[in-house]
Amino acid sequence: MAGNSFGKLFTLTTYGESHGPALGGVIDGCPSGIELDLDAIQNELNRRKPGQSAIVTQRKEPDTVKFHSGIFEGKTTGTTIGFVIENTNQKSHDYTHIKDSYRPSHADYVYDKKYGFRDYRGGGRSSARETACRVVAGGIAKQMLKGIEIRAYVSAVGTMKLDKPYTELDLTKTESNIVRCPDVDMAASMESYIKEVRAKGNTVGGIVSCVIKNVPVGLGEPVFDKLHAELGKAMLSINAVKGFEYGSGFHGSTMYGSDHNDSFNSDGTTKTNYSGGIQGGISNGMDIYFNVAFKPVATLIQKYETIDKEGNTVEMQGKGRHDPCVVPRAVPIVEAMAALVLADYHLLNKLTKL
Repeated sequence: MAGNSFGKLFTLTTYGESHGPALGGVIDGCPSGIELDLDAIQNELNRRKPGQSAIVTQRKEPDTVKFHSGIFEGKTTGTTIGFVIENTNQKSHDYTHIKDSYRPSHADYVYDKKYGFRDYRGGGRSSARETACRVVAGGIAKQMLKGIEIRAYVSAVGTMKLDKPYTELDLTKTESNIVRCPDVDMAASMESYIKEVRAKGNTVGGIVSCVIKNVPVGLGEPVFDKLHAELGKAMLSINAVKGFEYGSGFHGSTMYGSDHNDSFNSDGTTKTNYSGGIQGGISNGMDIYFNVAFKPVATLIQKYETIDKEGNTVEMQGKGRHDPCVVPRAVPIVEAMAALVLADYHLLNKLTKL
């Protein structure tokens, strides 16, 4: 199975399954001498972990990270950083009903056809539980990126969407509610809606928006390794993600060039920021902002038709503990993947200037 590593210089390789003994990762390329706040890294995991509120999966996992190498006396040593997150609350029997059948819009079918065998317990490697490893690595990358601020928040749940641009929001309020929406009134409405959806055994999608401030000019490589292209790859690698747009995004296609062009100020900043902080694939020093669209979770706690391994039509009903909406827990994952991209391009930029 290829595709378990991300990055060019600052790289993360993950391993483990949702219902195996543990998940873990190996980070290569992290510079030495970075003083780490391990509590802050654990807090990132706490933001992502299951069972944290009434609107997420009720699987109870402490998600405590244990570092095995690459850190000494609170600082990175420059060698490989190895870590593990033990699984403690698996209920694999909840998945026996899908052993020989496939959940629609899930990876069940394609995994079986590609490998001729699959770990049906919680989806194995296709489970979003793998993203816990990304959050650990992202927590380290954030501390490497001194001065750069990465903030993600829930901007939409289903058809309920914030109309305000991020510049009119107080993003410090994002963690003040369980939906992780910085608009308190909208957060309350979103929470009620998610609970209604859950009560019906259904699921709903949403959008996570992200803002990155204080990015220096020059991150990103022309042609195939554009900064926005790598951010897009990073976000689209997250489970359940169906779309990525940065800057003016799809709305920009409706505008005239005379309106869309970001005119310069004398210091090189721009009067507007439809470019989303990236021009020609290279950061221009303005805020980078983007949206990540998440589909509804595939596993429904209601009856529906599907097929089994023989192609027979069968009736299925989801069991176990599943998120009715993934976006509240996806916020730290989006931040983590953004941090991994910026950490990698920070190191690549140093090579460019040698």
